[in-house]
This record gives sequence, C-alpha cells and structure tokens, in this order.
Amino acid sequence: MGLPLDAQKLLTERGGQVLGLGKAAVQGILNRHGIQKVLAAEGGRTSRGSLGNMKAYVDFLNASHAKGAVDLDAIELFWISRVLAFFAAKPFKLDLDNSKGLRNTVRELIQQAQKRQAASPGMQCAGAMLQHLVGAKLDCVLGEGLIKHHSFSTADAPSGRCGDFLIGDVAIHVTTTPGEAVVLRCMENLNSGLRPVIVTLAKKLATADSLAEDGGIADRIDVFEIEQFVALNIYQLGKFTAPGRRVAVEHLVNRYNELIDEVETDPSLRIELG
Repeated sequence: MGLPLDAQKLLTERGGQVLGLGKAAVQGILNRHGIQKVLAAEGGRTSRGSLGNMKAYVDFLNASHAKGAVDLDAIELFWISRVLAFFAAKPFKLDLDNSKGLRNTVRELIQQAQKRQAASPGMQCAGAMLQHLVGAKLDCVLGEGLIKHHSFSTADAPSGRCGDFLIGDVAIHVTTTPGEAVVLRCMENLNSGLRPVIVTLAKKLATADSLAEDGGIADRIDVFEIEQFVALNIYQLGKFTAPGRRVAVEHLVNRYNELIDEVETDPSLRIELG
C-alpha cells in the first residue's frame, strides 16, 4: 500500500482483527530471511492487543514518513533482527529419549547451539555450551567446589590460567575449533609439568590430532570428543540403569544452569530438560 497508511484499511471486514496478519503471511516474510521456525501459530491476529499495536505502529510509520523518506526494507530487517533475538532468548531443549544413545542426545544439544550461533553472527553459544557442559560434568563427578569456573569470554593467557580447568596436574582445554593456539598452550602445560587434555567436537578430533602431531606432542596429550566425554560419565553416575541415567542427566543440567547463572550474563544459554 505504501506510506502513509490508513489504519482502517488494515482491518478485517468485521473489524475485529488485523487484515492479513496470519501464520502464512508472517512465515512467508521469515522464510525470505532463512528463518524456518514458527513465530506464532496464529501470526498474532487473535491477540487482544494486535489492533492497538497495529494502529500505534501505523501512526509511528506515518509520522516518520511525514519527516522524510522511510526505508521499508531497513525496517523489515530491524524486525527480523528482533525475531532472531526472540528465538535466541529461549533456552536450549534437551529431550532425554531412551530410544536414542546418550552420545546422540549430547550431540543434538550441541547442534542447537551451533544453529543458533550460525543464525546470529557474533554469538559464541556453542563454545560456551561446551565449556560449561564439561564444567558441570566435572562438578557432578568430583563434587562442587574443587574446580574454579570462568565465563566463556575469559581468555586463558591474560588471566594466567593453564586451561579452562585445572584438576590436580591435568589442564583441560575445551574448544570447538582447535588451532595452533591451543596446541601452544598444551606445550606450555607440558613444560610446566602438567598433563594437557583437549575436549572438542567429534568432527574436530582429526584436526586436533593433526595439530598435535605437527607440534610433536601427539603422544603426550589426550584428545576427547565432547559427546563421549560427557555421555560416559552419565552412564557411570547413573549406575547403568534407565532411572539412574535420568537422575544423572537432571543433575548435569541443573549444575550447568547454575554455572550459566553464576558466570555468564546470557540466560538463553540455559538448558531446559524435556
């Protein structure tokens, strides 16, 4: 219709709903921007406040138009950014399905973080999730208070830390993208009499092994995939029984969420157990 808009022309025939404001129309716009998630089953048309919101927004657009040209494409991109932020604010979902292996369950959880990160450039939720999953798992196994936890954004070198976690003589480095920097940190660990361990994604194991080989320390460090690193302890903590595994997963998720609340500022990193 272009600007200025007439709010009366944006009402349905009976005047009780916003014209065209349905799921199909909303999802059509979202799909153009690569968003497949459903924002609202009814697109907001049956919401009690939709008419008032529409009229207020029309007034705002018309007032902006009266002051000069309005870039509707830029406005659409603004609202798309708000939709992405809305989805990002929701906690990750972990569904404990007894028909699936625990490694697969952990992998699916991490994939949620990777998808969110890909949809919102600048976010580092996958790396944060890995670090705090490992931290929560260590607390569940060893007991709380034995290791110190840091926010994901706290770098090792400036803080003088030997790795993400130091337990006894073991320095644990958690990373989604193992590179030369982490191998150098492992070399420093070895020179300090520590035993370095790298925990990473399954598809990054070969990369980490190759870099360790190039650095001449392949036989002096251990590299584990995060899925197996976490899943094995869940089996052990659950005493290899279905009820025990459920309790072990609940403890892991609860401790993970506590760590997010304690050291992170983004509550959307929390995990909701289904």
